[in-house]
Amino acid sequence: MLARPLLLLSLIALLAGCAGLTSREALEGTGDPTRWRAHKQQVADLDAWQISGKVGIRAPRDSGSGTLFWLQRQDYYDIRLSGPLGRGAARLTGRPGAILLEVANQGRYQAASPEALLQQQLGLNLPVSHLLWWIRGLPSPDSRSRVTLDGDSRLAHLQQDGWKVDYLRYAEQNGYWLPERIKLEGHDLQVTLVIKDWQPRQLGL
Repeated sequence: MLARPLLLLSLIALLAGCAGLTSREALEGTGDPTRWRAHKQQVADLDAWQISGKVGIRAPRDSGSGTLFWLQRQDYYDIRLSGPLGRGAARLTGRPGAILLEVANQGRYQAASPEALLQQQLGLNLPVSHLLWWIRGLPSPDSRSRVTLDGDSRLAHLQQDGWKVDYLRYAEQNGYWLPERIKLEGHDLQVTLVIKDWQPRQLGL
């Protein structure tokens, strides 16, 4: 008697997996959903990049600005911040199960998640796991999101997990339209990212 319900549940789970990036989105705005899906699939296939730019952070008790460098190679990341909130240089590296934070003149720290490390050592509540997607102009597939498209069928505004993300400018690089200026607001924090140089790559072909 249980065979048919189990088969149905398995089919639903399979279809949800195939739906991938679209299954948890509430879509709004003037853009064309078909063009958005095509753009999203193209950008989601990027599994490597190198980014350099600037970051500005405003927190309840402090604020500051600095430089950003982000190297991504599939599931490995190397994110370097210099200068924000007067704490000097910080380097966050890791892959699932192995995450390390190095802070200049302070030491090396490990934790179960990049979010926990930044919160404990720098007092920053940054959604690093989501930023892996947001930096490319995509909602994270790990939770529900509200997506607003612009006239070019790219992401203009995003609401996800208590964060509001505004995409203020895009630039074309090697055939990909990628965010150049992003503003994040949530959890008593405001972050502005200005990306000066995008070097996207696709390794997993």
